[in-house]
Amino acid sequence: MDVSKESRSLALNALLIGAAVQFFAIPLFAALSDRIGRRPVYAFGAFGLAAWCFVMFGLLGSGDNASIISALVVGLVLHGAMYGPQAAFITELFPTRIRYSGVSLAYQLTSIVAGSLAPIIALWLYKDYGSAMPVSIYVGAACVISGISALLARETRGLELDAIR
Repeated sequence: MDVSKESRSLALNALLIGAAVQFFAIPLFAALSDRIGRRPVYAFGAFGLAAWCFVMFGLLGSGDNASIISALVVGLVLHGAMYGPQAAFITELFPTRIRYSGVSLAYQLTSIVAGSLAPIIALWLYKDYGSAMPVSIYVGAACVISGISALLARETRGLELDAIR
């Protein structure tokens, strides 16, 4: 069998399995954030990903099917811990009179920094250093910043939206 065809099939199947697990993880973490708060759940995901990215890239490069699937499943579950409470968390940070603008600015600016530049920076780091370690440091640093930011934000779980000032 063609190695590139096998690698592509494995990558797609591993991603499909990870996404299926994440499909259930997102509402579970959202519900958990309703019970214990947005900040701790989001921070758990962020700090978990900060640590996991150092393990994940090694597993992805191992060539072992189970390791590759595990790398993506754990990574996507930890991402689910951030994504589950994210909509409520960000929405609840802004008072009603500026909520729509505040949330929109937060989402749009983050998509520019994380969504467009991050893959370019990661590829540049990998090509320049020939190793995933600089990419892990970059992703880990971004996750640590996210986790610290979550812990520094105010907790709004349980507050009425018009009570947020």
